[in-house]
Amino acid sequence: MRYLFKITTLLMLLSFTGAYAQESMLTEVNASDIETYIALAKQNYSKRKVQQALTESAKAGVPMAQVSYLDIFNVSYIYRPEGKSAVDLVNPYNVNGLQAGININIGTLLQKPFMVKKAKAEYKVAQLQELDFDYQLTTEVKRRYYDYLEQKTQLKVVTQRAVDSKGVAESLRSKFERSSVTLDVYNQSRIEQAEVLTLKIQTETNYLKAKAMLEEIIGQKIQEGK
Repeated sequence: MRYLFKITTLLMLLSFTGAYAQESMLTEVNASDIETYIALAKQNYSKRKVQQALTESAKAGVPMAQVSYLDIFNVSYIYRPEGKSAVDLVNPYNVNGLQAGININIGTLLQKPFMVKKAKAEYKVAQLQELDFDYQLTTEVKRRYYDYLEQKTQLKVVTQRAVDSKGVAESLRSKFERSSVTLDVYNQSRIEQAEVLTLKIQTETNYLKAKAMLEEIIGQKIQEGK
């Protein structure tokens, strides 16, 4: 019974050691990597490209609204052959030859300044939305990067814990075969080993998910060792 208490204490110490080792994640944070990932996200992330396209569309609307001032003018012409009499009972002002005229739509003329102002405002809004998107994108890249580092560090801890647990289990198996420890002690080490292996699989899955999420936003694979 006393030996069972010792082995349980040893296994608990292994768990605590793994928990404290997680603090080393702070040493893994690399400011250069963060800036690189942010730049890659701004270059490759599809949603940012959509936002940029919306800004460009709004920008193009400004000169289009300005050029549309020409819409207020309506040019017309009348051609009367030279061989006909200049007298026109319907319109006595008609003369022989080509006559041109310009009509101005006053209603459209009054609307144009507001249309140009609206186009400029929409472009300004699009610019601000793109700026806000970049702020949020920067925050999201950092969040995914930290999640990735957390899972990467935890995986190292759990992997080492699995190695330690395996060593303890093998040592106790050898002692059990020599009848140096009881079956309960040996079984306890096997239970701990199984639990650690299960935790390792879960941690590996979380690590791969975090890595995939970071790769999605930066638009490329993370190099090994990063």
